[in-house]
Amino acid sequence: MFIRVGFDLIFDFPNPTAMIFLLHLLPSRAHDLLHPDELTITPAVPITEFTDWFGNRCARIMAPAGKLRVTSDTIVVDSGVPDPVIADAVQHPVEDLPSEVLQFLLPSRYCEVDKLTDAAWELFGNLPPGWARAQAVCDWVFNHVEFGYQYANATKGAYEVYQDKKGVCRDFTHLALTLCRALNIPSRYGTGYLGDIGVPVDSAMDFSACFQCYLGGRWYTFDARHNVRRIGWILMATGRDAADCAIITSFGPHVLDKFLVWADEVPNGELVNPRVVDPRLANI
Repeated sequence: MFIRVGFDLIFDFPNPTAMIFLLHLLPSRAHDLLHPDELTITPAVPITEFTDWFGNRCARIMAPAGKLRVTSDTIVVDSGVPDPVIADAVQHPVEDLPSEVLQFLLPSRYCEVDKLTDAAWELFGNLPPGWARAQAVCDWVFNHVEFGYQYANATKGAYEVYQDKKGVCRDFTHLALTLCRALNIPSRYGTGYLGDIGVPVDSAMDFSACFQCYLGGRWYTFDARHNVRRIGWILMATGRDAADCAIITSFGPHVLDKFLVWADEVPNGELVNPRVVDPRLANI
């Protein structure tokens, strides 16, 4: 399956402003791209790339005062099958975990593991460890938290979500992965593209959050917001929580004038020239 992914963002800056972007796909997906997912910035400014401590591909710029347009458009080769269900994926004892995984058991900015440990064990401690326990957490969050864009709050952590049971996709994700960490399941935050392939359209396309659990020696994706195995999760960043995965960090004030994201299946017969720019970017 081919999936066209990209975005068109326009900012307005009152002053020259430093910025960091996590807008590239994860380096592990580079071999799946029909052409590189480079950023096009108008007006042109120098771009410096670096890899952060979680392995995410980052870009930094100095934006001039005025309007700045940032776009990208590429085609990803995807399996076209939903994320797998591995019912027998085991939960590793903490002492057997790779050292680099241990950080994903600890509290972080939006994931107050210490505040939710008692609740986690009360709710899920009687369940067998492993996939079943992680899925039970996902089920509980999906069934007990109300979704609504009006509940978005950039400073809200998992403990507050547990208390008021309202939020957006990042809140569902923070609560689910915090409960998993409290149960000694290493869990990390992920953000990226999630289109409507195989499901009804229910809202405008946006970037979406998910979480990944380390089970059976690898990372598996879970989605507490939708709680179904989806086709076409294409991640851009992973980290401890949303603070590590902010797709845009601005070191000064700005106004976001345009925010357009797409993740669309491309029928094989229409894949004539993979370098044809998406028509939404025709005016660059």
